[in-house]
Formats: sequence, structure tokens, C-alpha cells
Amino acid sequence: MSDEKANLHLRDATYDFDVIPANEGNHGINISPLRATSGAVTFDPGFANTAATKSSLTYVNGAEGMLRHRGYRIEDLAEHCTFLEVTYLLLMGELPSRKQLDAWTAEVRVHTLVNEEMKGFFDSFPRSAHPMAILSSATNAISTWYEAYYNPSDPEAVAESAKRLIAKMPTIAAWAYKKSIGQPYIYPRNDLTYVENFLHMMFGLPVEEMDIDPVIAKAMNVLLILHADHGQNASTATVRFVGSTQANLFASVAAGMNALWGPLHGGANQAVIEMLQAIHDDPDATTETYVARAKDKNDPFRLMGFGHRVYKSYDPRARILKGFADEVLSRSGVDDPLMEIANKLEQVALEDDYFVSRNLYPNVDFYSGIIFRALGFPSRMFTVLFALGRLPGWIANWKEMHEDPTTRISRPRQIYIGERTRDFVFIEDR
Repeated sequence: MSDEKANLHLRDATYDFDVIPANEGNHGINISPLRATSGAVTFDPGFANTAATKSSLTYVNGAEGMLRHRGYRIEDLAEHCTFLEVTYLLLMGELPSRKQLDAWTAEVRVHTLVNEEMKGFFDSFPRSAHPMAILSSATNAISTWYEAYYNPSDPEAVAESAKRLIAKMPTIAAWAYKKSIGQPYIYPRNDLTYVENFLHMMFGLPVEEMDIDPVIAKAMNVLLILHADHGQNASTATVRFVGSTQANLFASVAAGMNALWGPLHGGANQAVIEMLQAIHDDPDATTETYVARAKDKNDPFRLMGFGHRVYKSYDPRARILKGFADEVLSRSGVDDPLMEIANKLEQVALEDDYFVSRNLYPNVDFYSGIIFRALGFPSRMFTVLFALGRLPGWIANWKEMHEDPTTRISRPRQIYIGERTRDFVFIEDR
């Protein structure tokens, strides 16, 4: 706490609140005594101005287009690190040495298999089931084998739960996809890297060996890193909210997955591809007509993948992916008409004053959707890939919350605007 105070004048009284200084970004006003001292609560729809926690994990500066994990620039992490290296950083607080990374990788590797009985679990879903529904359900299901690790106050239990989630999530994600296309489940191979193993389980077949293009693996590695954490977004806040009840890590992460599923959050990159497809399927469409529609405030059409609620300049993750997009498209050799539409929209957004003046730059969802499609992932898998990348951030936030002695069960207040007390009317008289 600092010596600085914030003053609130309400009716005939003045209340003083401590100011919590931030190392960077917004300072906080500690209003936790507000209701007890004044009888009032704050009203903040969407909690856009409310900090529910102090965190040392991720710093986002939307005005300057900045994203850092534990102080490290996302640009440096994406260029030089593996996904498991960034996972270690988020969970442990420091980048690992070579020896530490090798040991951490080995610990994750031994847990990649899921219990054989889980095959029956996957088989029970209809083939049409959305992979996100399977992913969140399976995350809860695998917890039934690890009830010994439920206790959030036991550091060893937390560490073991985290390792199993990180190790098994690629297997679960790949099996959810295989279920949807009617192909046999592919077992993990522990001689491959984390990302290579995921690609092997996603696209491999038991009848032949699969060669994994290192350029594709690198792109996938970067995509996962860029989604690893992003402060107190809706899904991360959900993980913390559920975890505050002492719910185990598996249940908390499954809740975060369901929050991520929403089209305003993790479903945005899928919405980009669906928008591009709709433009392509419109026989009277041109890029220019849809850009004009996006500018028309009376037209409900919006260009998906442009602008960001946090970033008021270029999303740093989008800047990184923009360079990868051309390379991946060239490597894949796919002649995709949607990519031509995307390139035209991108050009407009970067040059048209309407978009530039409103900071409506292409964001991470725009480029990730394009790259995921070029890599061969169907659009229904996009949010699953987002969840796979965001997993270490969810775990790190859940872990940080339980290590914070000030943590309380999350319980927002409300401002009641309903009826006052009314006399009961018996059904015969209604």
C-alpha cells in the first residue's frame, strides 16, 4: 500500500480508501471496505474497471500494443522459446535453464497417455458433437482418475495436476477431432516434441508414417505461445472464480474452456473464417461492398478479426503472426480463395483512414484463423487450439490465486431493482 488515499463523497459523508500502486499500468483503489463502511456497492458492468486480484503473471498495455509474461516481451518468447518453455515460465516464475527444461519436458512426456477407458467416453459422443464440448467434458472426466490431487492447498497435488493437464490436453484435443471425422484415435509418441506430437495425433494415421514439416511445427509452436496468457480475460477470470470455491484444478479449467467457447472470446477466430466464407459464397459480393457495409453504422455487418477491446494500437501477437501467415500459406501450397479475400481485407484495414483512425487493425484472431485453416485444421477446432494454448495461463492464474493469502470466494454484489415486498395471492384469486 502507498500513503496515497482516494476519497469518496457520498451523501453527507467522506470515505477514504487506500491506493494500491502497480509496477506498471493502472493503480488500484482498495474499495473492499466500501459496503461495510458506507452501505453502498460499486456498479461496473462487465467488471471493465474492477481489479479482482493482484498478479505478477502478464502485463498488457493496450495503448502501446505491449504484451509481456513475467516481464519478458512476447516477441522474444515467440521467437526463441518452445511452448513448454513458456509454460514453465508462467508456472514457475523464471525461464528454465537447459537442465530444468529437459527435466520439465521429461516430466510432462510421461503423462501424455490417457486411461484406456477414456476411449469409451469419446465413443459415447455423437459424431456431430462439437470438439469444445468434448474437450471440456473430457477435462472433467480425466479428473476422476486423480482425486488424490484435488487439494488446492497441497503444492505437490497442484504440481501433479498441472503436469497431467498439460501433458494430456493435446491427446484429448486430437481425439476429439478424430472422433468428429470417424478416424481411429492416434496414441502419443514420446520421442516427438510437444507440438510435433500434437500434429502427429491430429493428422496421423495408423497405416503410415507421418512426416512433420518443421516450418509447420514452428508456426504451431508460436500460435500456442501467443495464446498462453492474456491477463484477466473472461475465461481466465472464470477459472479464478470457480477455483475460489476450492474446486479442483480440472474442474476450474473445464469451466474456463466453456467460457472460452463463446464467440465473443475464443470463438472469434472461427467467426473470421465463417465471415470470409460468407463473403465468398455471396455471388454479388466484392471486398469493397463488404468494407462499405462495415463502415455503415446502420448495417449490422461487422468485419470479424479487426480491432481489439484491449489493444488500441496494433495487437503485438497479430504483428508476429502476420509474418508467419505468408510463410505457412506458401508452405502449405493450398490455393484457398478465402485467403485472397483475407489479404484484400487486410490491405484495406491497414490503409483505409476509417479503420486506421479507429485503431481497427487486424488482430490475433484474424491471422490465427487464417493460419489454422492453412495448416489443415477445420474451423470447429479453432477454439480447441486456443484452449490448448491458453492452458498454462489458466493453471498459472489458478495457482497464483491459491498462493495469495488475501483470496476469498468470489461473490459479486448486485443492485436490486425488482419489486418490493408484495402480499401473496392464492392461485384461486390470480
